[in-house]
Amino acid sequence: MLDENNRVDMKKRHFDSDAKGRRHPLNRRWLLAVSAAFLVAAALLLLLAATAIVPGGGAASASSSAAAASLLRDLAGGRGGSSYDPTTPTQLQAILHYATSRVVPQQSLAEISLCFNVLREAAPCNFLVFGLGHDSLMWAALNPHGTTVFLEEGESWIRSVLTKAPSLHAYHVQYPTRLDEAGELLATYGNERDCMPGHAGLGSESRCRLALPGLPEEVREKQWDVIMIDAPRGYFAAAPGRMGAIFTAAVMARGRAGEGTTHVFLHDVNRRVERTYAKEFLCMKYKVEGTGRLWHFEIPPSDNVNATRFC
Repeated sequence: MLDENNRVDMKKRHFDSDAKGRRHPLNRRWLLAVSAAFLVAAALLLLLAATAIVPGGGAASASSSAAAASLLRDLAGGRGGSSYDPTTPTQLQAILHYATSRVVPQQSLAEISLCFNVLREAAPCNFLVFGLGHDSLMWAALNPHGTTVFLEEGESWIRSVLTKAPSLHAYHVQYPTRLDEAGELLATYGNERDCMPGHAGLGSESRCRLALPGLPEEVREKQWDVIMIDAPRGYFAAAPGRMGAIFTAAVMARGRAGEGTTHVFLHDVNRRVERTYAKEFLCMKYKVEGTGRLWHFEIPPSDNVNATRFC
């Protein structure tokens, strides 16, 4: 049975989601439009399959199949190859969920669209999301055949969400910080070698107070193409704040192996801590766009082991 604090926190999450949903009434219509596109794609897939097995179809049947496959790729708007399947179980579950639920994603249509445009070009990709909630099925569905992983602070909340959406891939993560420590952490992190850009690590052996202890190996080792920071909580003094999440995203992006940039999205930049830490670790020179309470950064890898500042 959940303790009283967990019950209160879960009620707060539902209240916040309902309130945000009322502020963004277009979200539901937009999600239904996306769902309709998925349904059209699924119908075309069935038509394609039926055409392919009609006896005596010959060259005409093969030509129709190729044309339908091309159309499916165009509808998906991604990088799918010849074996591309336009639908996944998660997408179908997302269609059912958002078509029948009163709860909509926390971000606005304009904010969601920024990340959607990136995922449309990058999918299938490696997508890391700080936070698990009412928008998680949407994020996973927008990265078909990719790897989408969610990091969440509340164990009871993970159980609640996964009960309804067991296809989601989520890990519990601990944040050793408090929001009211944000100023002191920012002022002193430069005194610890393990916090420096050229030496910062993601393992539990790090002595940097901004590092997140106990990150799963999958999270530490994978090269993340897109990172969304929309958690942990950061609206009261004892909350963990997003200092560690922002620092971790910066370390991951700078440590990326090979070519290419890492897309980092930070939500709730209307709050002082998010804005300040973004300027310190994600760097305004890498900010490419923003709308509402969301900023989008494209951060290149860096092998400068002597760097003493992130920006």
